[in-house]
Amino acid sequence: MAIADLKNVLKIFGGAEVGEEAQQELFKEVLMMTLARAADADISIQAVEVDRIREIIKEHTGEEVSSADIRVAARAELYAEATLLKYLSSVRKKMANKDRVSIVHALADVFRIDKAVSVLEIDFFNGVAEALQVTPAEIAGLVAGSVD
Repeated sequence: MAIADLKNVLKIFGGAEVGEEAQQELFKEVLMMTLARAADADISIQAVEVDRIREIIKEHTGEEVSSADIRVAARAELYAEATLLKYLSSVRKKMANKDRVSIVHALADVFRIDKAVSVLEIDFFNGVAEALQVTPAEIAGLVAGSVD
C-alpha cells in the first residue's frame, strides 16, 4: 500500500467519481488516514497504538504497513488544504456504509488499546463518527432484524 501519497484521497477530494475497485482503495486510505490521525489525537503517539493500527489495517485489508507510514500519515501537515473531518464528510457518500462503520469501530479499538481514553480522543472520535454519519445504533452494533 503506497500510503504516503494517498492518491485516491486527492482524486476524490477533487470530485472524481468512484467505481467498486476505487471504493475499496478509498476505504483502505480512509482507514489508514483516520487511524493514523487517531494515534496523534491526544498529542502523543504511543507505540502500542501504532502497533494496533498496523494490526487493524492488516485485518481489514490484508496489507502490511510500516510504523513509519503510520507516523507520516499522522502528521497534521498532510491536511493543510482541508481538515480530516472535512475530507471525511466529502467522501462519506462514496463509501459503503459497512466501511464507514468499520472505520469507527476500528477507531474505538485504537483509543482503548493503551487502557486510557483522553478527552481529546473522545472529541476526535465524535467528530469522525459525525463526519462519516455513523449512527449511535451502528456504533453499538444494532441492526434491525433477528438477533442470534
